[in-house]
Amino acid sequence: MEIPVARFGPASVHFGEKSGKYPDGNQLLVRGADTLAAFDTPLVANRMGDELLAADLVILGHVHEDHMAGLHRLPRAQLRVHEADVEAARSWDGLARHYGYRPEVLPGMRAMIEKSFHYAPRPDAQPYADGACWDLGGGVRVTAFHMPGHTSGHCVLLVEPGGIAFIGDIDLSSFGPYYGDATSSLAQFRRTLAAVKDIPAKIWITSHHKGVVTDREAFLSLLGAFGSRLDAREGAIAAHLKTRPSTLEELVEHRFVYPKHLEELFYDDAERRVIAQHLGSLAAAGRAVDEGGRWRMR
Repeated sequence: MEIPVARFGPASVHFGEKSGKYPDGNQLLVRGADTLAAFDTPLVANRMGDELLAADLVILGHVHEDHMAGLHRLPRAQLRVHEADVEAARSWDGLARHYGYRPEVLPGMRAMIEKSFHYAPRPDAQPYADGACWDLGGGVRVTAFHMPGHTSGHCVLLVEPGGIAFIGDIDLSSFGPYYGDATSSLAQFRRTLAAVKDIPAKIWITSHHKGVVTDREAFLSLLGAFGSRLDAREGAIAAHLKTRPSTLEELVEHRFVYPKHLEELFYDDAERRVIAQHLGSLAAAGRAVDEGGRWRMR
């Protein structure tokens, strides 16, 4: 099946299935006079030919299994990962800490990502920092903007000329932000959603779902709807606690992120991490209190 492609100056977007809906993603390639850079390598990378294999450099916007699924095809390309995520790319132990899932979940998770996402560690991964800039030649350059929350090292990668922003898993989906891993942060994601508006972009490309947005007003509208899911989740937890004071495990069983009828290895762990952060947010605002492990609204 032919892969749909959209081209914007030095950048080409190779769309995964359903505009890169998880488990797939959208592959961005940026060609300068001297260097061809790939941003992430989602599953669609495994269906691409020489255009991908010519990449000299891979820059990961962040580390998760679905963003590393094509790295095995580029063993000689230089790999750059934000310093807060780089250990998760270098080894399974680093990725396991990054996820933060229970020990009984991790073996199954590793088996799943090895089978479904071609996972293999990349001990050669080298770190980059906020503000890192890559000159690809011919006036084409890439700048990293640290935008944590989804992971501690999540970055937006801005391509110039053209103001092309690869915003990764600020994916503008109806599901909303994901911050269910050990290195994820609700508080940081809230700050990121404000800060990403200030990046001097004219085109916004997501890893998943929306794909490409070329109008600023449309981008801001989608970003607002995406961010509103944070308050919606917190509001749902608060409403539940008003009528039924609950332990964290009871809240996890209720499900506020994933539908009850769906099951994946990591869902309970992700629910626990997300809900715990919202409980912390409610407590910091003086709205909720923990009474011996049972939470209630004030």
